[in-house]
Amino acid sequence: MASLATSLLKGKCPQCKKRNIFNAVQGLFFFSIPEMDQVCKNCNFKYEKEPGFFFGAMFVSYALAVAEFIAFSILFYFILKMPILYTFFGVIFFALLLSTTNYRYSRIIWIYLFYREKKV
Repeated sequence: MASLATSLLKGKCPQCKKRNIFNAVQGLFFFSIPEMDQVCKNCNFKYEKEPGFFFGAMFVSYALAVAEFIAFSILFYFILKMPILYTFFGVIFFALLLSTTNYRYSRIIWIYLFYREKKV
């Protein structure tokens, strides 16, 4: 299980766990959409199973964003005792900052949700 969690967090192919799903880390905290390979160049695992496969990744992205909003709101408003307006702008700032990270991880999580290991 540790190998699964590690490869998911690193964004590795779910089948071979050697190659990255996304081409580069260029879009981690920048506002460019990261490019994703169609298949793993090591094991030929196809990431997009059918057209529209990643539609469901939007719901994962939404869940990640809501969890981040709640965490940052609790941190800013209740722990740091910042005014509600500063809390609101802080949450918006972090939402923009983490948007490409959410994009990457929502697709990676979605791929891993539907991956089943082949039994030998």
